Amino acid sequence: MELTRRSALLALTSTAVLGLSACATSSTSTTSSASTSGSTSASAAQNFPVTVKHIYGETVIDAAPTKIATVSWVNADTVLALGVVPVGMAKDVWGQNANNSTDWKDAKLKELGAEIGSDKAPVQYDEADGINFEEIAKLQPDLIVAAYSGLTQEEYTKLSKIAKVVGPVAAAYTAPWQDSTLAIGQALGKEAEAKELIATVEKQLTDAGDANPVLQDTTYIAGNLEPATGGINIYTAGDNRSRFLASLGMTEAPIVEKNKQGDSFYYSWSAERANELVADVFFTWLPEGATVDDIKKDKLLGQIPAAATGGLVAESSQALTLAVSASSPLSLPWALDQIVPNIVKGAEAAKAA
Repeated sequence: MELTRRSALLALTSTAVLGLSACATSSTSTTSSASTSGSTSASAAQNFPVTVKHIYGETVIDAAPTKIATVSWVNADTVLALGVVPVGMAKDVWGQNANNSTDWKDAKLKELGAEIGSDKAPVQYDEADGINFEEIAKLQPDLIVAAYSGLTQEEYTKLSKIAKVVGPVAAAYTAPWQDSTLAIGQALGKEAEAKELIATVEKQLTDAGDANPVLQDTTYIAGNLEPATGGINIYTAGDNRSRFLASLGMTEAPIVEKNKQGDSFYYSWSAERANELVADVFFTWLPEGATVDDIKKDKLLGQIPAAATGGLVAESSQALTLAVSASSPLSLPWALDQIVPNIVKGAEAAKAA
């Protein structure tokens, strides 16, 4: 359990996602209409049975689910993005708003007529101590969605005694949002809608990059700087933040891949070698209250080349960090207009230096 919570924290504050391929398959084709009810639509109901593959095996779903519970982040986002309101979802406890939710999730709940506080709103349960089996069981769901999660085999087995479970499509919060979206779409009988949703969001990302040509030949390092401790973590191409920057047309600096350690989505870097982290843009999350000036003033962290050129792009908003590090088809469109201008500003400064 401790490892799971640590992975979750890394997935938010420092990481992102290493991804393996999505692995769900559908036994039949799907229709394109979206449901706005608390269950999957009548048209989607025609697409069952479906078999969804994940790291713990295969889950056969015989009929359209009518009561869906989700765990972890992203999964509720994706269920909502496909037009279905879950009966239960985890509270957001990092980057959250006053509803223990997120602004992008709340906007979709409102669109679907299920605002938090209303009769149709999902039940929110606390996952501070791990998967909340008791509260999920009370809801008597017929499907539990954990496609993006750090769900362990033991937790998967225990949840499977409550309802059918779509397990993680990649281990420990490393599933790309496209893969979890496809798996969830298939589980809901909405594979076609999921593919369309993926294409739409990917185009938004591509368009944002095309609108800012300076990004096209800009190198980047995605990382996490801790000015209080001098800590540096570097995120690999499998990290969600790195994926986000690459989706804008940017190029990962060669030093990241050169020093990659196995399949890990991140690795630690000695602050004494900060001057070796050569890239046009160094993209990092900072603890709230910390600033770029704190990095520049630090004897070691200030040696990161991008700190001297203006290419150090630091984000201290937990909500924006969550939106990118736990990417979903709802969070990415919400974050784009807020986060891209800072990246462009950093790229332009680095080019001009």
